[in-house]
Amino acid sequence: MDLVNGIFSSQLLPYVLLGYAISILVVVILIVLENRSPLKTISWVLVLLLLPGLGFLFYIFFGQNFRKEKIIARKGMRNHHRLNYLAHSQIIQLTDGSLKGNNIASDPTGIVRLLLNNSSSVVTSGNEVTFLNNGKAKFKALLRELENAKRFIHLEYYIFEEDKIGKQVKEILKEKAREGVEVRLIVDDVGSWKLKRSFFDEMRSAGIQAYSFLQVRFPLLTSKVNYRNHRKIVVIDGRVGFIGGYNIADRYKDGNPKNYGIWRDTHIMIRGNAVNSLQSIFLTDWYFVSQTELTDARYFPAAEPVSDKVIQIVASGPDSDWPAIMMGIFQIIVSARDYLYIATPYFMPSESVLFALKTAALSGVDVRIIIPKKSDAFITLLCSKSYIKEMLEAGVQVYFYQKGFLHAKTLVADDKISIVGSANMDFRSFEQNFEATAFIYDKTVAHEMKETFLKDQRESEIVLLPEWIDRPYVEKVKESFARLFSPLL
Repeated sequence: MDLVNGIFSSQLLPYVLLGYAISILVVVILIVLENRSPLKTISWVLVLLLLPGLGFLFYIFFGQNFRKEKIIARKGMRNHHRLNYLAHSQIIQLTDGSLKGNNIASDPTGIVRLLLNNSSSVVTSGNEVTFLNNGKAKFKALLRELENAKRFIHLEYYIFEEDKIGKQVKEILKEKAREGVEVRLIVDDVGSWKLKRSFFDEMRSAGIQAYSFLQVRFPLLTSKVNYRNHRKIVVIDGRVGFIGGYNIADRYKDGNPKNYGIWRDTHIMIRGNAVNSLQSIFLTDWYFVSQTELTDARYFPAAEPVSDKVIQIVASGPDSDWPAIMMGIFQIIVSARDYLYIATPYFMPSESVLFALKTAALSGVDVRIIIPKKSDAFITLLCSKSYIKEMLEAGVQVYFYQKGFLHAKTLVADDKISIVGSANMDFRSFEQNFEATAFIYDKTVAHEMKETFLKDQRESEIVLLPEWIDRPYVEKVKESFARLFSPLL
């Protein structure tokens, strides 16, 4: 019997290898015909060639490009038509000079107009912004506002864990639902994979509408696992909203002393008209997970001006015609004249953003970047390090955050514009994930974010080019190899 099996295997093997080779060739041709960036195309070809079998599965699960197919059909929603109309009206107002506000009256750098055109990101004024730069402040503010809810609570998180802080949030949501408050929750199915079915059953039994975003279940895995909802949005009664880098889990509050120390992140609490923009993003995602379109005016209450901050809330993802957040960041970089300070946990920029950063630094702009020295993702940290040498050679100052894990996704430039949100400085956030970021046009906010950056810088070590070059060769090899897969991470 063993002899027969051996003969059969030896006869069958050439056909199996031929079939596999043909399938790989077909996939390579398909990748080339998609006209992706050469870097991304080469990365996938290398994966297919270097990881036989496994590379093919990686492509099936992670590599297919569904941007053109629009996983979420936003254009058919009345709310999206409303945003398009408002954005078009504001473009006209920019042209005739009737759109007023700090740093945008003339839109000298074109950032406001860009975001109106590429994502219908409506300009809102009369907003108040409160920075929440540590887990204690973020969760204190969130729990307080949840307890004060009277009409509705909308939450959307990439990670929601049923640990100490997760249970605390869950119990408040259940209590508010018993009081008659409408509670809706969206969690990403991959980011929140630890949540059990019993969690959703418990929430629904309490009167809470809870859904997973793009559930990963065979045989639907291939079209969904690569596009994750990375947004962190909360909207309460239409009067207050939250956006930033914090998810719902104990480590965001307490850190991880054994591995990387404290968790350093940035979130903002917003009051004013920008809350309605957050609401629009949430309800678009809600339509997808529930097939229910909520357009009642009570979800978009008119807000009295509470301050003078001007904000554009920008969403991007596979449902977008353009990588809006990446384009906004690119425009800020090329428009910077004095300084540009960036904090990001993962630094794997697209070629256009990388080139813009080097060009800005070579032009005399004070460009500084802080990344964590220790990370929650070993491969991505290696990949981030592979970009440091060329950054330093162009004159960019690079720092390693020492105190813990830096997870903030912020940028501030020229005392004029600040951004904070869920998008990392990497391929996945720019091109594949569903993300949301606040672009804030205000000098006071820019000063505050600048001071926060400088505080983080003081708790970091600067990377010097001679010392960086004079490192063990094996470290450079690992970083260079990791970079080959940067478009896939």
